[in-house]
Amino acid sequence: MTAIPAPSPRRGVAKGGKALYGVPLGILMLEARFPRIYGDMGNGTTWPFPVLYRLVRGASPEKVVLNGAAGLMDDFIEAARDLVSQGAEAITTNCGFLSLFQREIAAAVGVPVATSSLMQVPWVQAMLPPGQRVGLVTVSGGSLTPRHLEAVGVPLDIPMEGTESGREFFRVLIKAEKDDMDVDLAERDVVEAAERLVARHPDVGAIVLECTNMPPYAAAVQRATGRPVYDIYSMITYFHAGLRPRDFAR
Repeated sequence: MTAIPAPSPRRGVAKGGKALYGVPLGILMLEARFPRIYGDMGNGTTWPFPVLYRLVRGASPEKVVLNGAAGLMDDFIEAARDLVSQGAEAITTNCGFLSLFQREIAAAVGVPVATSSLMQVPWVQAMLPPGQRVGLVTVSGGSLTPRHLEAVGVPLDIPMEGTESGREFFRVLIKAEKDDMDVDLAERDVVEAAERLVARHPDVGAIVLECTNMPPYAAAVQRATGRPVYDIYSMITYFHAGLRPRDFAR
């Protein structure tokens, strides 16, 4: 005799109203052609959870970093709203220089927004012992202005070093001189910027990497400097943990 399967237990009423489910984090992406290697924010396999991407057309790294994202705020707000309409419960971006739009995007979309790795600075500073401070490694030290820092509560006197003088990282990511990238040279640029930072400012007790393309090199920076290193990966995994906290009752 064939057994009749038991009916599935009732699951109650499933809540609708979204286009996509199971993807609470939306990421606003700049328009670029350089390789998104493993560890880069724009590589989907970097994340231990699913993410939802939205490309902002015309928002090149050069426009956002070197030109202060002039004229692009409405485009980012529209893209963020689109992500929320699809099902995103929180928004982040793939450029630390978009701290400029933190308040405006958050006000426009009505969900938690974390535009920049720079937002970690006050938290990291609070963890350090007296006499130590946070230092920044940024893709472009000459372009990171007081406006970028003030927008997310970063002290204006924070020590920082950029990668503009390097051989690969800045040339590929910001100047778009070529599509391909020598990863070893790019890592060297980031590590050397961090080494200059701690050499010039020995009181730096921890480093925050501004650029969302720097997480692949964070471990190398930590080894070279002996300091804790925080980046967009550390911030967004923390951010996501609040969206989907672990259920210890299961």
